[in-house]
Amino acid sequence: MNADALATLHKHLLQALAQPPLETRRLLHGRGRRWPGLEQLTVDWLQGIVLVSLFKEPLAEQLAGLQQLLARLAQQPAWAASGARGLALQHRYLPGSDVHWLIGEAQEQVILVENGLQYRIDLGRKQNNGLFLDMRHGRDWVRENAQGRRVLNLFAYTCGFSVAAIAGGAAHVINLDMSRAALTRGRENHHLNGHDLGKVSFLGHDLFKSWGRVGKDGPYDMVIIDPPSFQKGSFLLTKDYQRVLRRLPELLSESGVVLACMNDPALGPEFLVDELRREAPQLRLQRRLDNPPEFADIDPASGLKAMVFARE
Repeated sequence: MNADALATLHKHLLQALAQPPLETRRLLHGRGRRWPGLEQLTVDWLQGIVLVSLFKEPLAEQLAGLQQLLARLAQQPAWAASGARGLALQHRYLPGSDVHWLIGEAQEQVILVENGLQYRIDLGRKQNNGLFLDMRHGRDWVRENAQGRRVLNLFAYTCGFSVAAIAGGAAHVINLDMSRAALTRGRENHHLNGHDLGKVSFLGHDLFKSWGRVGKDGPYDMVIIDPPSFQKGSFLLTKDYQRVLRRLPELLSESGVVLACMNDPALGPEFLVDELRREAPQLRLQRRLDNPPEFADIDPASGLKAMVFARE
């Protein structure tokens, strides 16, 4: 993060603030490696809050330069014109993902709006705030295709897919995640949007110990699989994804569809295609969803893979 990289960041943010998004969006995705020196930095617009995230500890002089740049940014006319009211720097490389508020009053929770739907996120207490912005098109696809369907949302986290599915007219959604706290936040997200919770179930279970419970409520017209790449003691993508895929034929209805997701930069989309062919040969790839344009990567295979499969 040298002087040239900081100058690029300053220019990019001034341009972004000149026409700020109406809803939450990523402003700069340095991890897409399109801007040399900014590979470990992202900037998000959280409805008036600018969140700058560092994924690797910078040198002391680099951190000082970044903080000085952000302080100057907040003095520019574009900052005031954008309606920005807060600027925070998150150190994602630290165990507690500390957030330092440079401008504005510290906030622990913020309600975001994405395509008219509301989601509550955390700032400063967790590494992940509760909504993965790169999955916006995935949530859109679920919303557009959920009408009348029974949906199984595996590794549901804070139930973003579930909120989208109910907004799209799903008959019922079953959310499964080991974290009961995440599911509680998912329930709050449904409340925020005025959804009928009679159409939503929350199962705080270990998936690999709960196949009987999951199968009992099937078959499903849509299965969503969005696991972590690695979760200590519970999930390793290259070993455990197959254990999920081989269950799909018994979980899906005859016209069922699958949205299988993966965000490991070391694995390309062929990993999912090959594993589906091996574990569930009845299913065929229909399409890979485009990622939001603000998440462009110099290698498309390194970004988020959100892929739709259906019975042959």
